[in-house]
Order: sequence, then structure tokens, then C-alpha cells
Amino acid sequence: MVIVGGGAAGLSLAHRLTRTGTATVTVVEPPAGRLRPPERTWCYWDRGDGDFDEAVGASWSRLRIHGADGRDVTVDPAPLRYRMLRSTPFERLVHSRLERSPGARVLRATAEAVRNVALGAEAGAEVRCSAPDGGELTLRARHVFDSRPLRTLPPARTLLLQHFRGWFVRTDTNRFDPAVADLMDFRVPQPRHGLAFGYVLPLAPDQALVEYTEFSRTPLTTVAYDVALDHYSRNVLGLGAFTVEAAEQGVIPMTDARFPCRIGPAVFRIGTAGGATRPATGYTFAAVQRQSRAIADALRTGSGLVCPPHGRRALAMDAVLLRALDSGRIDGPDFFTALFRRTPPERLLRFLDGATSPWEEWGIGLRTPVGPMLRTAVELPFLRRRSHPAFPFGVSRG
Repeated sequence: MVIVGGGAAGLSLAHRLTRTGTATVTVVEPPAGRLRPPERTWCYWDRGDGDFDEAVGASWSRLRIHGADGRDVTVDPAPLRYRMLRSTPFERLVHSRLERSPGARVLRATAEAVRNVALGAEAGAEVRCSAPDGGELTLRARHVFDSRPLRTLPPARTLLLQHFRGWFVRTDTNRFDPAVADLMDFRVPQPRHGLAFGYVLPLAPDQALVEYTEFSRTPLTTVAYDVALDHYSRNVLGLGAFTVEAAEQGVIPMTDARFPCRIGPAVFRIGTAGGATRPATGYTFAAVQRQSRAIADALRTGSGLVCPPHGRRALAMDAVLLRALDSGRIDGPDFFTALFRRTPPERLLRFLDGATSPWEEWGIGLRTPVGPMLRTAVELPFLRRRSHPAFPFGVSRG
């Protein structure tokens, strides 16, 4: 088994397969240099103990939403808890576990091409790689799981971008409540198209990740993000004197494009390339874990290896929401604020994870602008899927 890419998707699958003894695994990771992505932040909600708790940098028992009207709502989604992972400790943890597993190895090389081939009488795949010394090598396996970002997105009816920049700040005095994470703070100027919000993950009373995020069609410049972040930090949050210790920036596709999980008889896409990013939220990490479990179960039982990370019903609802946001039929800040004010928090987070029943989803749907959503749902089947320009997508939030 070969896994291409050593990010969240590749390492999560390698960990799952070796921990359960399902398969022997070679993970192909690019060597240090320009092809390795910068450090990223992944967030998700979970209950109880998780596989990667040793690498969790912070977690929160309460979540807060600030409406555009200035009123806030704080919820406790128990038994769920919001968790944050930084990519460096996550990779360090999984690498240490893979090193102790006789069925795993990590190969530092650049995957140049992945293709289906015949391995004797059976279908298989090969990965052509470039080694750091300039040499070439070819790996062959019964299955290859490819997590590399797509060069272009599949055709879609709607494509919004969740684009953001965050500062890791340290304040001169205690300004943050480490028990409360601000998921959406709409007390920022709204763009002409889409929506904008602040996002605050406290790490200590005087430390936090502070982000400015937009859902819109085009990313901003770094200078524009920094202007928005400075306004949010000083004028909205009132942080006073602070220093910026690090920064992160990214673009996440929010689209109803169809991401095929299987590319031929022996090559499979995983992670964002395999549709793991939730279209309406940008969260990815939890779906990657579901995808990894499903692949391991399918390999162990010999069932079909087609593992979409999100159900059809969830994707259909997301398609309607994205179109309603993009068309301006619903007001984004009011929509998300109302969801948190009117829906039991644990049920809402399960809904965002695609883990609710049809009856629960019906109840949540009645708390949304029914007319605009129904009009959008009727319109969607008649819209043509179109190609969109490529962006250097990088997943951070989930």
C-alpha cells in the first residue's frame, strides 16, 4: 500500500492502517524544501478521548458567536469539545508511531506521477518519485491513496472561497478567556459580496490565534488581511498592546463540485482532493478520520473501496446553502447567528458534521429562511456546472 502525501489525510490513513494491522504502508512525503507546506492549524469537535490527544494544543468547552448586532450567544455543546491541532506536533506524533510499526515506512521523495497499472493478473498502481539526490524510483502497490492537492477543481454550480489570515498574538495584559472559543464574530465590516467574520482561539489568558475570514469569490492581498486583522484586534476586541508571534494564511474551496474518490481500479483520492472538506464550513480533519476508518474497514472486510467522506444528504444541503449565500438570497451573518441562537448546540455541531437524522435536519431547516432556501433548492437542478480558475488551496481550519 502506498500513500502519497504526509499531511493530515495521508498520516491519518497510515496510522489507522498500521494500528489495526490492516496493511503494510509506505508514505511518500516530500523532503524539506519548497514543496513542504508551512505549518497549519486543524480544528474539529469530538467527544471523549481521541487518537491524537497527545498532539492537541488546546481545547474549549464553550463556543461563542457574536452577531452583527453586537449581541453574543455562548453555548456548551457537551459532550462535544472543540479541539485544535497544529500540524507539526501532529506529524511528530504520527511519525513516532509509524517508526515503531514494522509495517510502515516513510519515504522522503517527491511523487511525480501516479497511474493505474497491471500487476500480473491483478490491477495495481505505481508511483514514480524523485529522490532528494536526483535519482528516480518507482513504487508499485495493490492500492495507492493520493492526497496531493488538485491542480484544478471539478466543474461546479457554485464556488466560494473561505480565505483567511491569522495572527498568533501575545497581549501585554490578560485579554482572553481560555475556556471560550469565538467561532464567528460578525462585528467586522462586511464585504459587498459574501460575508466576513473574526475567529479567536485563546491559548492562554494573554495568547490567542486571531483570524480574519471571508466567504467570497476572490482572496485578498496579505496587506488587506493585515489591515482587517489590525482593525479587528484593536477596535473590536480591544486587545491593547500586543505582539504578533506568528501568522498563517490559507484558501479553502467551498463548492458543490463532485470529487471522485476513485481514479481507476487501484488509485484513490483522500483528504481535500477526495472531497473531505465540508463544502459549507471548510472543516476537514474530522471527515478525514471518518474516511480513514472507512478505508481500513473496507480493506479488512474486502468490501468495495469507495469511501465518500460526506453523505449525499449533507452535500445536497450544502449545495443549497452555498448557492443561497452566493446569490445574496440570505444574509450570511444573520443566517449563522440564528442557527446558533435557535438550535441545541450539540445537535448543531452534529449537523455540521453530517451526523444528524432526517428528522433533526428538518427541525433545523425550519429555523432557516425557508422561502429563499426552497427557491434555491428548486433552481439548483437546472444550473450548469462550470469550470473555475485554480487557486493555491491550503486547508487550515479543519
